[in-house]
Amino acid sequence: MRTTLQCLIGAVLLTGAGLAGTGALCASAADTADGADPQMHHHHMMSGTMRSTVDYVLPPVELVRDDGKTVSLIDELNDGRPVILTFIYTTCSTICPMVSQTFETLQTELGSGRDKVHLVSISIDPEQDTPARLRTYAARFNAGPEWQHYTGTVAASIATQRAFNVYRGEKMNHTPVAFLRAAPGKPWLRIDGFATPAELLSAYHDVVASS
Repeated sequence: MRTTLQCLIGAVLLTGAGLAGTGALCASAADTADGADPQMHHHHMMSGTMRSTVDYVLPPVELVRDDGKTVSLIDELNDGRPVILTFIYTTCSTICPMVSQTFETLQTELGSGRDKVHLVSISIDPEQDTPARLRTYAARFNAGPEWQHYTGTVAASIATQRAFNVYRGEKMNHTPVAFLRAAPGKPWLRIDGFATPAELLSAYHDVVASS
């Protein structure tokens, strides 16, 4: 049975690039392969975004980092650093550049503390997004050493998307979403919608302070 859509309309301001736009997020359990998050604790809306605290189980898959090294997703995300994660693909011309621009600004706003954080962008188009293409994409947004981009097999990518309840079956159907976690074993803060750099920075400080 199709559920009622929840539509969130939010304005996004991308500082540092002089870009402004308005994003719309419409999500429904019927639009996902797995339905609503069964482990969602609570949610609330803030400035055109929706926040949820969720326990996700990471799949035991291998991804390929933008430096060409094959790595374990679990090991990469459980290295002890707080994680800020999103999903992108390099040929996207709408959502992904805006999300990546937000991450670029966030890097700057983290200041000297940026090396204590792991920024993660995972491709939802692994057939096209080779490590070399991801490196070129990362360079467009001045990704520092704390910000890695990942690809891999189609199966690994889908398993990762399903684990975070973002798999939509077709890359063109993806929506803007970011995930933050203070440390391994802690719940994830999920932010659906176009979060601004300031909102992500505030959320990062909140999850670290509460851990």
